[in-house]
Amino acid sequence: MARHFASNVINLLIVVLVLAGGILDWGKMRMNERGDFVEDVVFEVKAGDRLQGVSERLEKRHLISSATIFRVAARMSGADMKLKYGEYRLPAYSSMQQILDILTSGKALTYQVTIPEGLTSFQVVALLMEEPLLTGDIKEIPPEGSLAPNTYAISKGDSRASLIRRMTIAQHKIITDAWGARAPDLPLETPDDALTLASIIEKETGKPEERPIIASVFINRLRLGMRLQTDPTVIYGLTKGKGTLGRGLRQSELRKRTPYNTYLIKGLPPTPIANPGKAAIEAALNPADTDYLFFVADGTGGHVFAKTIDEHTKNVRKWRRIEARRRAEARKRKKAEAKKKKQP
Repeated sequence: MARHFASNVINLLIVVLVLAGGILDWGKMRMNERGDFVEDVVFEVKAGDRLQGVSERLEKRHLISSATIFRVAARMSGADMKLKYGEYRLPAYSSMQQILDILTSGKALTYQVTIPEGLTSFQVVALLMEEPLLTGDIKEIPPEGSLAPNTYAISKGDSRASLIRRMTIAQHKIITDAWGARAPDLPLETPDDALTLASIIEKETGKPEERPIIASVFINRLRLGMRLQTDPTVIYGLTKGKGTLGRGLRQSELRKRTPYNTYLIKGLPPTPIANPGKAAIEAALNPADTDYLFFVADGTGGHVFAKTIDEHTKNVRKWRRIEARRRAEARKRKKAEAKKKKQP
């Protein structure tokens, strides 16, 4: 009797195992069947999404044939704990197994956000807050100069705070590497001094070939104890980095004492005035070897340099004439446009 019962139990277990194996084989077959959708589809796994919701949305969009089979397969393989948020491209006709592999790969679609050189930290934060692909708030404005301008790859749903961290880490590496490779005997005591000087260079020129030369002017002035006398620092003292002045500086503003008015203070201002790029940082720490002490705009987007005040005065006069001519031409165009509008 006992032997007969044991035999029945064994037979039952065999049947159960056979059935279970059959179900598993059937489920595996369903997971590997070709999908029905005929075009590539972008599907988003949102931050905080769980397998239940993801599988139901996939089924609702007819990307998988069974949310239940999809969930069971994911849980049996442990893939349910590996979902990564982001947007994913699902190729046409993907099987449920292929979709599961894609959604757990972490290889989300990437986009780019560009942080131009010379933006203040306030402006960088404003730019990131306007980027709809990013999420979350930035609790406080990062220290000026601490963010590395560059083009960054992001995925939809990345946090703004995480991108700020990436930019901070990148800038720290840039200044650390550049400081280690700096020219000897510079009148810069710390990497922070180098960042401050680099930010001024960044605001003074957009021409790559000019950066080391402009750096040499400021280095020469610092060595001689001359005031830097650079307009961008005065502007930063007025705006606190929260915007642009939108006009030329007034004489009263050049005489207004702020910690950033380098017409009145000696040496560098207390902090950077923007976030300099790598090239400006390297220029600050490896300036050209020149005797220049002055520079002024040349009317072509660049600058003309001088060793003496007499040379500089002549160059300034030329620049003033260019400015006057441009203002006259602008007035002439404005009058012509106004006249044209009045004609019937």
